[in-house]
Amino acid sequence: MSVNGTDPTEMTSDDGVETIADELLDQALAERRALVQLCLYALDRASAGVVARIEEGLSSIGVVALRADGERFDPSQHEAAGTVPTDDKSLLGLVAETEVPGFCDRGRVLRAPIVTVYTAR
Repeated sequence: MSVNGTDPTEMTSDDGVETIADELLDQALAERRALVQLCLYALDRASAGVVARIEEGLSSIGVVALRADGERFDPSQHEAAGTVPTDDKSLLGLVAETEVPGFCDRGRVLRAPIVTVYTAR
């Protein structure tokens, strides 16, 4: 209840303008996106222990790290940063290492992992 006795979540105008609750939700979502981006920025510059803690915290709100080690390289899902030559034909085209983890927010990719890929020597 607000001061004037109305429930702000039920307020709507005759012309279909967003309710106060819709505006607050939009603001909260925008602030969440900004905080997640700030966490990713900090994560890229942090020590291993801090990285683990930030990833744990992000995971608790649905933002998960993407590491592609051992997966088949897919340019639509991975960003190639380099290659690793190999004579092992079974490794060709696989991700050798994730250099920078990617992140996904409840199924929506925020950034692709940056990887190195095995190629023929």
